[in-house]
Amino acid sequence: MSDKQSSKATGRAAGRRALIALVVFVLIVAGLFMAGPDRAYLWIKALHVIAIISWMAGLLYMPRLLIYHFDAPAGSQQAETFAVMERRLMNVIMRPAMTLSWILGLYLAWSVFDFQGGWLHAKLAAVLCLTAANEYLAMAAKSFGRGTYLKTPRFWRAFNEIPTVLMIVIVILVVVKPF
Repeated sequence: MSDKQSSKATGRAAGRRALIALVVFVLIVAGLFMAGPDRAYLWIKALHVIAIISWMAGLLYMPRLLIYHFDAPAGSQQAETFAVMERRLMNVIMRPAMTLSWILGLYLAWSVFDFQGGWLHAKLAAVLCLTAANEYLAMAAKSFGRGTYLKTPRFWRAFNEIPTVLMIVIVILVVVKPF
């Protein structure tokens, strides 16, 4: 890897920065949990939304990367660059954001809603589907990184709609609470 952005040193530096940011975020969240739900509710909710936005950005971007990667010849420098981008997106943004979304969301579901409400159960089912989509993208990115290209660009364009539709469903469930 001769490209500066895909070098191991650049990757380690990015990983360190991401780890520091994640540790700071976790410390803030831990402090808020200790403050109790009444004093920390709005902060936890805001951090939950921030984590969701970060996760959704990755869910919407990863299929595009796979489409571009598909056009790069396996084993080429361009393919290696895409593999590094996909790996970093998954490990530095998507999985940490997904984990924080789950932790904070489950805390809110428990402390505020006591896991009650049909809308909440439907939302959790939709978030499980988002998690499955996330893990499918992780598997695909690993496969692309090994030079085994899965599916077609047309498939990944269609797949890109899944997180969008699930996001719309989740937002409607949370805001409207139809049942």
